Amino acid sequence: MKCYMCDLEGGDSEAVAICIVCGMGLCLEHAIREELDIWEGGYGFPAHKMKRTLPRFICKDCHDAIHRG
Repeated sequence: MKCYMCDLEGGDSEAVAICIVCGMGLCLEHAIREELDIWEGGYGFPAHKMKRTLPRFICKDCHDAIHRG
């Protein structure tokens, strides 16, 4: 699989990760490793944030959308 962002820029890099949010293939240059919160709860409420985080890879667009406040 090729990096989607590199392809848009005219490059040709192999993907090493997939964005957990949108599924885009990403090379090392475009992948962002993010520690995302884990939420636990059954159907409906209540839900609560777990004490630990989970490392995930995301693209810049999804990273910006998650952290836009």
